[in-house]
Amino acid sequence: MTTKPKIIVLDDDPTGSQTVHSCLLLTRWDVETLRVGLADESPIFFVLTNTRALSPEEATIVTREACQNLKQAIALESIQDFLIVSRSDSTLRGHYPVETDAIAEELGPFDAHFLVPAFFEGGRFTRDSVHYLVVNGVPTPVHETEFAHDSVFAYHHSYLPDYVEEKTQGRITADQVERFLTADIQAGVRDRLLQLNHNQCGVVDAENQADLNHFAADILAVAAEGKRFLFRSAASLLTALAALPPQPTAPEDMAQYARDGKPGAVIVGSHVKKTTEQLERLLQEPGVVGVEVTVARLKDGDAGSRAALLDETLQAVREAHDAGKTPVVYTSRQELTFEDVQVRLDFGTAVSALLMDVVRGLPREIGFLISKGGITSNDVLSTGLNLPTARLLGQVLAGCSMVCTPANHPLFPNLPVVLFPGNVGDADGLATVYRRLNKPS
Repeated sequence: MTTKPKIIVLDDDPTGSQTVHSCLLLTRWDVETLRVGLADESPIFFVLTNTRALSPEEATIVTREACQNLKQAIALESIQDFLIVSRSDSTLRGHYPVETDAIAEELGPFDAHFLVPAFFEGGRFTRDSVHYLVVNGVPTPVHETEFAHDSVFAYHHSYLPDYVEEKTQGRITADQVERFLTADIQAGVRDRLLQLNHNQCGVVDAENQADLNHFAADILAVAAEGKRFLFRSAASLLTALAALPPQPTAPEDMAQYARDGKPGAVIVGSHVKKTTEQLERLLQEPGVVGVEVTVARLKDGDAGSRAALLDETLQAVREAHDAGKTPVVYTSRQELTFEDVQVRLDFGTAVSALLMDVVRGLPREIGFLISKGGITSNDVLSTGLNLPTARLLGQVLAGCSMVCTPANHPLFPNLPVVLFPGNVGDADGLATVYRRLNKPS
């Protein structure tokens, strides 16, 4: 029997673990931390590079560094078989092909790289090489959704070969892309996989988890024969590759991890439409208090204004907590305009830095923490809580991971932390997670 390869996921925000459980998330990628991930008994681990929050140049530097350190760690741990996944957004936002190019140069050569953006828990699937997002029950090509107009990662095509041509600026033309259609995958694609070489680009249909399970089985069989593949995927492919049993604790029972039945805290950084809708529902729940952070006050970069904003926010948080309520700290919802993409990214960094100061200033005895937004969640783990590694407990809602801080954490030992992506869940999603964790002991 062949041993299963170690699945190493370079995740561009911390939400790619949203379909698996019981594995490690690493927020650092020095050689020693990577060795911890490689030595762990789980078949999969995640390196949270947070590159979606960076410029293309910074994303390249971070990806290269992580891969160079991985090469050393793999050698030191004597790992023979491994698969590399560049996990990114199921709505096609992210640094493609910047990251897959950097991975291929550092850890290649690869015979092929595959785009597999399906994420079923979030209503994203691929049919006839067109990627869809279910919006209010209607399958909608992703280029017709708000995500295609992202100010940093805009694109014009849902037909994946055309998306590849657009993003590679014609280096890979649409007619060069290998299409793996649903009927192909169901019939078996091992022979086709064996023919791929020179980092051929492939795009993969997936309408349900069974499709990806078929595809993953063929991938693993061919990889065992020596073929080397790279993946640019959303979360659902990881479920198929890792083939984990059901998570130990059901989502409805996750309240058992909340500390002493105490009220928690919620941090909302994401500002996509879905998050705003979920936030409005959450603020109607009994036991919560909204704390709005007017981020426009950070725009002029004035240190005094920032300090005042932080003090006001923490004062409101403390008052809510003292009253036995859960404070919901959220960034103001109006869309600000910026002169260019870099200024917008820099402002996002400043907003996140303020929110992380809020996280560090939270009352020590909170029962749980919910972080809303991919980049926000990454910063909560790596900066706000300063965790080099965190153990994933599982999902508290489809697509929403929960981790736990270690028992020796200096501020918040054994604190359950929910990583809630901005674009996941129905209108009641945030309220549902709050209710699941806010059960008095």
